[in-house]
Amino acid sequence: MSASHSVQGKEAPYYYVPADSAHPVRSAVALLATGIGAAAWVNDVSWGKWLVLAGLLSLIVVLYFWFGDAIHESETGMNSKRIDLSYRWGMSWFIFSEVMFFAGFFGALWYVRTITTPWLGDLDHKLMLWPDFQAAWPNFGPAGVVEHFQTVGPFWLPTINTALLLSSGVTLTIAHHALRENHRGKTMFWLFATVVLGFVFVACQAYEYHHAITELNLKFNSGVYGSLFYMLTGFHGFHVIMGATMLTVILIRLMRGHFTADHHFGFEGAAWYWHFVDVVWLGLYLFVYWF
Repeated sequence: MSASHSVQGKEAPYYYVPADSAHPVRSAVALLATGIGAAAWVNDVSWGKWLVLAGLLSLIVVLYFWFGDAIHESETGMNSKRIDLSYRWGMSWFIFSEVMFFAGFFGALWYVRTITTPWLGDLDHKLMLWPDFQAAWPNFGPAGVVEHFQTVGPFWLPTINTALLLSSGVTLTIAHHALRENHRGKTMFWLFATVVLGFVFVACQAYEYHHAITELNLKFNSGVYGSLFYMLTGFHGFHVIMGATMLTVILIRLMRGHFTADHHFGFEGAAWYWHFVDVVWLGLYLFVYWF
């Protein structure tokens, strides 16, 4: 994430167009390798996991240099207000795409619970196909092929995770206001607290997964409930890792003297993303753990 204007106050009067770059091609090759490796891995091909690892490491390296170039352009005054607007629109559309991504999974959860489950338990299906199936959520499926499992309730780990994420939203807001008031030390302190809360959340969720798999027998193949549970919470956890990583980069940039009280969209863009992650978790906490 790059600031729109340099720390030194320099600003280009034009719309800066960067020179030709190999970064997009390199990232595409890395993603292609990751995809091929993943397909091979799930089909028990021995080299699949190594190709996935190589592709992901290559992608990380490419993104490191790509974002480094964008930061250099910003800090040397190549960007103008038009670039600032482009960054804001780009981040807005990216977050909108993430909203649609999670809307698909929440929609699947709603469809299974309110349409499919009652439909499988109606009188016709009971008389003709599955007389023992109870149309309740969660369930083990009508065919009886899913191993019995226990669900994860809201107490206490999911509630603790909720408190962690909500607290991180507060600390991030405090850091943002401190930056706008040009209190850099205060900004770094509260941003560091946000990063710590984010990674503690990830650690707690990893422990929750271990507990669910080993003690509750809740796995990805535990029927539609298990699949949706791990898809929703797993993708959200991935987004938390990405958001915490972004905020870590912003923290390092602050320590290096980047951003000013008036021009700090790199910080703002990462904050938008983090607040989005907070809102998604509230939906998960209510509809996955409570209802």
